[in-house]
Amino acid sequence: MATVSLTEASKEDAATVFGVLRTVFPTDRPADDLPEEQPGGHADVWSAEFEPTREWSAPAPVTLHGSVSATLQGDYLAVDRLSEVLSAVFAVQERGAASGDQEKEVDLRLGTKE
Repeated sequence: MATVSLTEASKEDAATVFGVLRTVFPTDRPADDLPEEQPGGHADVWSAEFEPTREWSAPAPVTLHGSVSATLQGDYLAVDRLSEVLSAVFAVQERGAASGDQEKEVDLRLGTKE
């Protein structure tokens, strides 16, 4: 199990990223659960949990309107599989990582592949 948190993104781009991951791995969110912006001018953070336990085939690249900050946190295999899917679909820049005994956290910047 791994948590994906998205920031610095429009709700449309957040929905796109979650939509890609949802087509590949089971998630804790229903298909009609779309990101919503909160009133008040606060920074939005959208998160969902994914269970990347099975083999997957790469979806086609998808266009984002801007860039998206993504933090992946969970067990090593889950984070690695989520990273692989995101790298297959988006241009990915790793901005940092932290590893522990049982968990790993990776900070990514996602954009449209050229």
